Amino acid sequence: MTVDWRSKGFWAPEQAWDAARFAAEQPSIFGGAFTWPLLVVRRAAVEANIATMAAYCQRHGFDFAPHAKTTMAPGLLEAQLAAGAWGMTVATPNQALVLRRLGVERVLIANEVLDPTALAWLAGESAAGWEVYFQVDSVAGVRAAAATGGPLRILVELGHPGGRTGVRTLDELEDVARAVADTPGLELAGVTGYEGQLATAGEVDEYLDRLAGGVERLAAAGLLPERPIVSAGGSAWFDRVTDRLTRLAAQARLVLRSGATVTHDDGFYRERTPFVRVPGEGPLAAALEIWAQVISTPEPGLAIAGMGKRDAPFDEGLPVPLEVRGADGTVRPTDGIVVTKLNDHHTYLAVDAADLVPGDLIRFGISHPCTAFDKWRTIPVVDEDRRVVDVLETYF
Repeated sequence: MTVDWRSKGFWAPEQAWDAARFAAEQPSIFGGAFTWPLLVVRRAAVEANIATMAAYCQRHGFDFAPHAKTTMAPGLLEAQLAAGAWGMTVATPNQALVLRRLGVERVLIANEVLDPTALAWLAGESAAGWEVYFQVDSVAGVRAAAATGGPLRILVELGHPGGRTGVRTLDELEDVARAVADTPGLELAGVTGYEGQLATAGEVDEYLDRLAGGVERLAAAGLLPERPIVSAGGSAWFDRVTDRLTRLAAQARLVLRSGATVTHDDGFYRERTPFVRVPGEGPLAAALEIWAQVISTPEPGLAIAGMGKRDAPFDEGLPVPLEVRGADGTVRPTDGIVVTKLNDHHTYLAVDAADLVPGDLIRFGISHPCTAFDKWRTIPVVDEDRRVVDVLETYF
């Protein structure tokens, strides 16, 4: 990988650096090789999070196939696989293609695939020995897969009212499963679901119990293999997933798909992580931070930072100020500093009594890592002294 003038956050107007050699020199992000804004990944936090989730899954008898769409960063995917992940999850055939080219041996596409071009490619790669699965929630989806002639591994998906994809009833689940089982070239490999859009633990438990009941119904009808895959799990309710699906442990391979856990955050998931409810099982640490410079203090009570929607996620909460670093390197707290809105390249800060001046750097935490990584092609990994120890490349 090369770092050059195309690499946002790095300052390389004339030169180009080999990323590995650049990281080997361990430059400080404050040493002149970077400009602002700059997204960085804290190595210690990522390593701790990966170890935490690996241990969590092992304790509860689940395999882990974390959602790669969170980062699409080969360095982080490799680290999760090295820690024992059973496979990786993706959202689209295009993401599956990336992981195939990266050499990931087992991939679960957590969506129905209807594009005949993508389906033909999946069938060809499956015939060549790649272990890839995708979901269906309709007989139309089964017909589209059948048109390839296979071989294709299929997971039938159960949804919930008002949710995303997935059949809504167990009768529909059985109808779709039977259509898969009756189609030459298609292998019914298991059942999947997604609980992340539900609002309360009671709703989640009711849904997961229905999912488990659907698996038992399909097994009783002779539609499932001896040890089917049963998969669920976003990053907000995976404690309920492990609790409610454990009853299937003797008859199924249980797979958790939580993706945001690898970096966690300082907003949406900080408040919703299961480790708030079961602290003895965690914790996770926020690994992403964006450094941005105060570029204007145009009126009392207002400061503007040079960071915006092109740089930071804003769909599940605004960035969170964590510390201020003055031009002389001194660090002070962010008491009284609140982000009120973002433009494309500007962040509005209500500052109250805070003494911000142009040139100050602010370290921001982010909310929702899934819409942070896609804004950066190259991301430095730093130690706790903010010295670069690696550079990640993303594939969006």
